[in-house]
Amino acid sequence: MTRLIFLGCIAYLVVGLGQMVVGSVMEPMVHAYGIEYGDGGQLVMNQFLGGLFGIICAPWCMQRFGKKTVLLTALVFLSAAELLYTFLPPWGIMLTIAPIAGIGCGLTESVVGYFIISASGERANTAMSRVEIFFGVGALLIPFAGSALIEAGYWKFSFGIVGILATATVILWGLCWPNILDQPAQLPPKDKEETKHKLSGPPKSRTIMILTACTLFFAVYVGLEMSYVHYLPSLLVKDNGLDESTATLTISLFWAAMVIGRMFAGQIADRIGGSSYLFATCLITGVLFILMTILTGVVPILILTFLAGLSMSGMFAIALVFANRAAPGRAERTTSLLMASGVVGGALLPKGTGWLIDQQGPEAARWLFAAAAVVLLVAILWAAAAARRRTVKTVELGM
Repeated sequence: MTRLIFLGCIAYLVVGLGQMVVGSVMEPMVHAYGIEYGDGGQLVMNQFLGGLFGIICAPWCMQRFGKKTVLLTALVFLSAAELLYTFLPPWGIMLTIAPIAGIGCGLTESVVGYFIISASGERANTAMSRVEIFFGVGALLIPFAGSALIEAGYWKFSFGIVGILATATVILWGLCWPNILDQPAQLPPKDKEETKHKLSGPPKSRTIMILTACTLFFAVYVGLEMSYVHYLPSLLVKDNGLDESTATLTISLFWAAMVIGRMFAGQIADRIGGSSYLFATCLITGVLFILMTILTGVVPILILTFLAGLSMSGMFAIALVFANRAAPGRAERTTSLLMASGVVGGALLPKGTGWLIDQQGPEAARWLFAAAAVVLLVAILWAAAAARRRTVKTVELGM
């Protein structure tokens, strides 16, 4: 299990780098190609659409080709795409490469997430939080690299760094494949008990309702996270007059908070319960993004950005475990479904944010972020209420 978590952390580190690298160099890339922010959003959207395809196909691919082949292939796709980005081909080719990078990121994140949840049983919250820390570390480091390379005039080599690390990850997983993945998946005792019963009627409808609410949650969460980190530097350049390299570093502030928060998210969620954790963090996040529409100075935005990183840090991992426990016995499909919905949000909301900045300016984007944060709170309240009603119904049936 230790080897799996270690390798999972390395894979998520590379995925974090791969998903955030475009945002870290968005400003100079837009100027270098002579395009608008909406076009930059199209690149992000294409990459996430590729990720969506990869995530949806993940369960079938694992059944058809095997776990190891699928994961190594995904990492090869990511490596190849990032290395091609480095050459700055014509914009149309960049848009064509983006789905390949997305397939690599999406397949890797989905497959490794399934590995961790299915193998860690009762420790799923803690295990997923640890792995998610390294996604945050990757997202934290790439803006520093991007900022330094922007300053030196070699920003395109940010993509090369990701490509080289992805190649190293392929080799590491290939040589150190965890044997635990060749054993049957482990479920927590309470999940094993629940899977003995096939509920029909209302309990089944409640499960569908939980998954629907969680699907909305993941779409909005990933869309908000990706939009905010991809466009925060541009908002600070346009609104506050920061230079490009300094503005890029603000992404690292958000991800530093993410890393700190993820160190404790799993333990807190295990102590107070996943639904209570998600409700509290969604409420705080909503308040913070609403404040960002009012307090637009550099210092307030930086403080609120750090606090938002803390409050959002554990949402993805804890919500993924919460949904899998609410719909036991289908971890592979549930993980794929929810990650796919996240990719849809991660594709559409950045595209919409870029368009909104072009048409209405930065202030409209801030209000979009606030509205998305409120929707997160509504979605988790819906999911938690459905989960409670499902539990009550289960007890009434004597199960």
